[in-house]
Amino acid sequence: MAGVHDHAGTGVEPSQTVLTALVLLGAGGGYLLLARRARRRNPARSWNAWRSVSFLAGLALLALALLPPLASAAAHGDFRGHMVQHMLIGMYAPLALVLAAPVTLLLRTLPQTSALRVTAVLRSRPAQVLAHPAVALALSTGSLGLLYFTPLFNTAMQHPSGHWLMHSHFLASGCLFAYVMAGPDPAPARPRVPTRLIYLGIAVTAHALIAQAMYGGFFVHIAAAIRQVQQGAEIMYYGGDVAELLLAVALVATWRPDRHTRAALPR
Repeated sequence: MAGVHDHAGTGVEPSQTVLTALVLLGAGGGYLLLARRARRRNPARSWNAWRSVSFLAGLALLALALLPPLASAAAHGDFRGHMVQHMLIGMYAPLALVLAAPVTLLLRTLPQTSALRVTAVLRSRPAQVLAHPAVALALSTGSLGLLYFTPLFNTAMQHPSGHWLMHSHFLASGCLFAYVMAGPDPAPARPRVPTRLIYLGIAVTAHALIAQAMYGGFFVHIAAAIRQVQQGAEIMYYGGDVAELLLAVALVATWRPDRHTRAALPR
């Protein structure tokens, strides 16, 4: 296995822990305040409480990943801890956050002119390109090959800024993929459910192949003990299956047969 050895990691500063906790608390408080404002502006169309629960659950998953003890273990070179972080930040938390429909909530609470600007951005050509399933797939699952099969992972782990950039990429790309696949928020030119299921199937296959290659030590550049890498690959394989199953359930739940199909069905 290429490049397998222990490294010291970056460590987790107490100030980083406090700042992370404050950011997560601020995000949760901000969402709840917007939900309250949405209920006050339109009492007849109250905000779904389960969406608020979903958002808070996503923040709790991020807290589990980014705060000690898990963050400390991952930062000090435990590849298994890193992989649990990857699963939580890049797959589980994004699904919970996206199902909370934060963009819809924002549009309901912004002034009309500001809401129109946000809508214009969502309908813009760059947004349509970014929200294409192929682009979301490349940024989320495709980037894992670049991370683990090149020296990029070791380089990122040696610098605190690189470590946080990696986490940011996991979260952003995970949210983008979950949003494109099954998000309740408005999306520009979102493909039909069968097409999205195909892309999800590609993601499942690619994720499994990367985990299997990692377990077998093929082309891997990870500075960690061999057994840790193998256990991390197992976490990625099985943890990814569960996350993708949840995403598939959320995607199928959005499936509504079109009117022509319903009309053709026998009564």
